[in-house]
Amino acid sequence: MELDLKDIFRILRKRILWIVAIVVLSSAAAWYYSTWFLKPVYEASTKLIVKQSSVSTLDLNEINLNLRLIDTYKEIIRTLAIMQEVAEQHPEFGLSAEELIRKVRVSSVNNTQVMTLVVEDSSYRRAAEIVNAVSYVFKQEVPNIMNVDNVSILNEAPLDINPKPVRPNVALNVAVAFVVSLMAVVGWAFLMEYLDDTVKTDQDVAEVLGLPTLTVVARMEEDDFMPNAVKNSRRKVAESRGASQ
Repeated sequence: MELDLKDIFRILRKRILWIVAIVVLSSAAAWYYSTWFLKPVYEASTKLIVKQSSVSTLDLNEINLNLRLIDTYKEIIRTLAIMQEVAEQHPEFGLSAEELIRKVRVSSVNNTQVMTLVVEDSSYRRAAEIVNAVSYVFKQEVPNIMNVDNVSILNEAPLDINPKPVRPNVALNVAVAFVVSLMAVVGWAFLMEYLDDTVKTDQDVAEVLGLPTLTVVARMEEDDFMPNAVKNSRRKVAESRGASQ
C-alpha cells in the first residue's frame, strides 16, 4: 500500500486522540516513576596527581615514567590490598573490600598525570567520605607497594554541599518515554490502517474495484424524512420550552 503525504496526515488525524493520550500518559508515567520510585544516586570525586619526586628539576623521563605508572595505579587502587585497608580503617561504612571495589571508578585523561576517583551512593556525604578515604589510603600505601612516593591529592570531595543527583535523570527519562511512545503509537496507527480492509469512502471503492464512483448515497437521519412543517413546529416548541425555563 503506497501512501502519499495526504494519506499519512489522514491516518494520523483519524487517530489523533489515541496518539495524544498514549504519549501524554507514557510521559507522565515516566515522570512519576522517575520521581517517586527511583532512588536518587549521588556522585562524589577526588583527583590525584602522579608527580615527579624531585621538585627542583623537571625531568622529562621521570614525567613519562609517571604517565606510564598511571595505568598501574588505576589497577592498584581497585585491589584488595587497598580496599581491605579502607574497610579496616573505616568500619562505619559497613562495606567489605569487594563492595568497595565495585563502588569505586578510576579514570584518567590521556597524557596527563591526573587520576579521578569517583564513588556513587544514595547519600552524597557518604559517597564523599568513601572516595576521600580511598584516596588517603592509596596515597599512604603507594610507597609500601611501589617503593616510590609520587602521589598527591589535588582536591578532596567536599562534604558540606547539596549537589543534584546524577541519577535518575528525570528529563531524559521523560524525553525517552515521549519519543518511544510516539513512535510506537504512530506505528500502531499505521498498522491498524493497514489491517482495516473495510470499504468506507468512494476512494476505497475506486481502489478496491478499480472503477469510478458514479453516485454516493448519503446517510440520512430520522429528521431528514420529516416534512418542514413538522420540523418547524418542533423547533418552536423547543424554543418556547427554553424560553419558559
